[in-house]
Amino acid sequence: MRLFHRPTFLFLLLLLTSCNLSTPGQALPPTPILITKNPNASPTPTPFQPSDLNSVPVELPTLISTFTPLPPTNTPLPTLEFTATSLPQPTLPPQSSRTQYTLYALLDYYGHQLAADETVSYTNQTGVSLNEIVMAVEPVHRGGFTVEHILLNGNPLNYDINGHRLTVYLSQPLAPNSQLTLAIRFRIDIPAKVQDKPYGYDGNKQVNLTDWYPFVVPYRNGWVLHDEYYLGEHLVYDAADFEVNIKLTDANVIIAASGVEEPNGDWTRFRLKGARSFALSASDRFLKVESSVGAAVMRSYYYPGYEDEGLAALNAMVRAVGLFESQFGAYPYGSLSIVQADLNDGQEYDGLVFLATKFYNEYSGSARSNLVAIGVHEIAHQWWFGLVGSDQAMEPWLDEALCVYSEALFYSHIYPNSLDWWWQFRVNYFGPSGYVDTSIYEAPTFRAYVNASYLNGANFMEVLHYRMGDDAFFAFLKDYTSRYGRGYATAHDFFAVARQNTTADISDLVAAYFRGGY
Repeated sequence: MRLFHRPTFLFLLLLLTSCNLSTPGQALPPTPILITKNPNASPTPTPFQPSDLNSVPVELPTLISTFTPLPPTNTPLPTLEFTATSLPQPTLPPQSSRTQYTLYALLDYYGHQLAADETVSYTNQTGVSLNEIVMAVEPVHRGGFTVEHILLNGNPLNYDINGHRLTVYLSQPLAPNSQLTLAIRFRIDIPAKVQDKPYGYDGNKQVNLTDWYPFVVPYRNGWVLHDEYYLGEHLVYDAADFEVNIKLTDANVIIAASGVEEPNGDWTRFRLKGARSFALSASDRFLKVESSVGAAVMRSYYYPGYEDEGLAALNAMVRAVGLFESQFGAYPYGSLSIVQADLNDGQEYDGLVFLATKFYNEYSGSARSNLVAIGVHEIAHQWWFGLVGSDQAMEPWLDEALCVYSEALFYSHIYPNSLDWWWQFRVNYFGPSGYVDTSIYEAPTFRAYVNASYLNGANFMEVLHYRMGDDAFFAFLKDYTSRYGRGYATAHDFFAVARQNTTADISDLVAAYFRGGY
C-alpha cells in the first residue's frame, strides 16, 4: 500500500521544490497540505507528544494464556555469600565462528545482588594476531561491578578496567581463526535505576539487567568501544549466541528475558541465537498475557491495574511482527517481550523491549497513542539493530530512521485511517531538519539529534520509497536484511543495496538529506 495519499509535511514540500527531486518523466508526490510546526515542540523533553483522545478501536489478538503471580511474602530477605557460593561450571559452548556466551547467574531480587560465572568462547576473525581482548563492562558506569577473576585454561590472566573498557591481556597471541574460552566470575551490587535508563532496581517493583555482563566488542581495524554520551546509544555489538541460566533466591519473582526459557535442573535456561545483547527484567508484580506469531511467542508484561494497556501492547506487537515479517524478513528470535517500566520513553534489546509507564497511563483505547506508536518503533528494532547491526553512535540513523519509518508502514497497513495523524503527531509537529547522517556526538541538543537522525530520516525513507516504488523498495529491504542479517552494515552498504534494487536515480535524494558521499 502506497503511503502518499496522506497529507505530507512542509519540509518535504520545500525540499522537493528547492532541490527538484524529480527525474525526467517521473511525477512528484501529490501536492501536500502545509502544516505549521507547533511552537511548543522545541522544549519537549522526549521525541514524543502527549497522547491525544482521538480514539480508534483496537482489535484484540487471540490469547494463549494469562498469568497471575503469587502475592509477595514477608519472609526475611536472604543474604548472598558470594565468595562461598559455588556456581556450577558451565558446559563449554560448541565451536562456532560467532562468540558464544554462557552464563550462570544467581539473583537476589530483594537484596539487589547478582553473582555470575560467565564463559566467553571467542574466535579471532580479525585477520591479525591479538595480544589482548577488549570487552565492554557497562555496569561500571553506575558502580557496584566487581570482577573476581578471569581465567584461560584454568590460569588467571592479567586485566585492567578503565572506565567501561575491560582489557584482558593474553599470555600468548591468539592467531587468526583460532579460538579461546575465557572464564569470568563477577558480581554486581545492583544500583537504583535512574529515570532515563532501564538498568538497575526500581524501588520494590522491578530489577532490570541490561548490558550487565562483560562482552567482546567488535574489531574493525581496532577495537570499537565508543564513549558514553548523553544522546543516543554508544555501543556497537557483534552478533553472538547466548545461553543464560538464572537462579532466583525468591520463588515469587517473575522473569521477562530476551530468550526462550526452559528448565535446567535448579536453574532456568534461556537461549538466544545470533543476537546483539541479552536483557532481562524481574518483578514480583508482573502480570503477563501471551499470543504468538508463527512459532515465536509474544509476551506483554505489565503491572496490576494496566490490563487493558498490557493487552493493547500485545496487540500492537502481534500485528507489527506479522507485518514486518512480510516486509523485512523472518522475525529473528523465538520470543519477544514488551515490558512496562518507569522510563522516559522506550528502549530496545534483542527479544525484549521496555515501554514507559507514562505511555500506559496516557492510553485511552486508541491506536493513536504513544503506547502503540513507540511500541511498534521498539519492535522494529528487532530487525534494525538486532538482525542488521550497525554503529549506533556514528551512524544512528541506520536503525533509528528505519524504525521511525517502520511505524509509518505499520499505520499504513494496519490503521490506514490513522496514517495522516501519525505523520503529524510523530514527525511534522517537530519540524524536523538537519543532516540525517549526524552522529550522537555532533548534535547540539537532544531535539536536534532526534529531528535529524530519527524524523528527517523518516522523511528520507518516505521519498526513497516513493522514488523506488513499492516492489523495488520492499525488495530492497528484504535484500538488505538478507545480506547483513547477523552481520554489520554501514551507510555505504545501505545505499549500495538500494541502488542494486532500483533503476531510479536516487543521487539527488541522498544529496538533499545527507552530507556524506554515498
